[in-house]
Amino acid sequence: MSEIISRLRVAAYAVIIDDDRILLSRWLSPTGPRWILPGGGLDHGEDPYDAVIREVFEETGYHAAVDRLLGIQNVHGPLRHNEVEYDYHRIRIMYEAHVVGGELTFEVGGSTDQAAWFPLDEVPELDPVESVHYALALLRSSPADGRIAGST
Repeated sequence: MSEIISRLRVAAYAVIIDDDRILLSRWLSPTGPRWILPGGGLDHGEDPYDAVIREVFEETGYHAAVDRLLGIQNVHGPLRHNEVEYDYHRIRIMYEAHVVGGELTFEVGGSTDQAAWFPLDEVPELDPVESVHYALALLRSSPADGRIAGST
C-alpha cells in the first residue's frame, strides 16, 4: 500500500469583470489546458491581498486593484498525480478586482500560457475549472459569511 501525502495549498484569485466580460487565464493542468481565474498560490509569508495583485500581473500583464473580498472556497479530498496519492486540501480566497493599468500579455514559463477576456454568457461553454463557477456565484449572491451553502 502506498503512502498518502497530506498537502495544503492556499491561493488567491481575482474575479475581474469589465463590460460584461470576464478575464480568465489558461491553466496548464496535468490533464490539459483549462480556463481559470487569474491568481495562484501564496508565497510563504505573503498576504493574500498582495498575492492576488502579483498573480494577476504575472498571468495577464494587467495591474489590478482589489475592490472587495468575495469569500473563500474550501475543497478537500483525494488527488492522484504522477502515481502519488494526496490528501489534498485547497483553500481559495476570492477577490473582486478591476484593471488599473498594464496591457494583456501572456505568462512565460509559469502555470498558465494565455489570458483572455470572455463574454460572461460564454463562460459555461469554455468548460472552466469549477472555482470559476464558485467565484461567480459568490459575486452574484454576496453571502455574508463568504461561502456558498452546501459547497465544499
